[in-house]
Amino acid sequence: MKASLYTSIEKVHESAVLIKVGSTLNQENHAKVKAVTSLIEASSFEWLIEVVPSYTCVMVYVNPSNVVLESPLDFIIQEIKRCLQGKLSRQTKGRLVKIPVVYGGEFGLDLVELADYHKLTPAEVISLHSDRIYTVYMIGFTPGFPYLGELDQRLATPRRDQPRLRIAPGSVAIGGTQTGIYPIESPGGWHIIGRTPRTLFHSERNPVTLLQLGDHVQFVPIDESQIWLDEEGEYDH
Repeated sequence: MKASLYTSIEKVHESAVLIKVGSTLNQENHAKVKAVTSLIEASSFEWLIEVVPSYTCVMVYVNPSNVVLESPLDFIIQEIKRCLQGKLSRQTKGRLVKIPVVYGGEFGLDLVELADYHKLTPAEVISLHSDRIYTVYMIGFTPGFPYLGELDQRLATPRRDQPRLRIAPGSVAIGGTQTGIYPIESPGGWHIIGRTPRTLFHSERNPVTLLQLGDHVQFVPIDESQIWLDEEGEYDH
């Protein structure tokens, strides 16, 4: 018998349905989130507005006025259940995207403090942070912000007590047990350890976000003089 892709499907309000796949952030549940997202996005439901994946659930925004029934959400949930029993097309492994980063200095204001907190040197923090490949588990908070895992537990750091009001685009940061990249100027409470010249969000690009759900990211340390290089430059050294 085919294993279920979800644990529950719930009404959130009259225009949204929440599909839960589990309760723990891991590769198995991430694969289920990707599968659920793919199946629903590939459907031709006239009531479908948007599919928004997160760590362990998927929010489906709907237009119930397109369903001429007394209980449109009940009908939509049944259609979602049937959809999730369908045949899944082959899942891609996601791209490997190398992100160049200038660590420390004016571009990584919290690197030294974070290193001290963990009784590490800044060089050790850089090595631990860049010496693994991360999975894009979710895009959110601001347009194009990638939530990346899994961070080396030796770098897990509580968020700042006092968030900054303005964080520069491209800032690479650590918050809790995750790392991420601020795509646009915004407030934020994560610890800034570096900056990338890559543009993560551009409204005139297709797709508008550089990184997508399921992509993989490898941070590549670069010299401060390279922060101004063209974002499409080669950094594979």
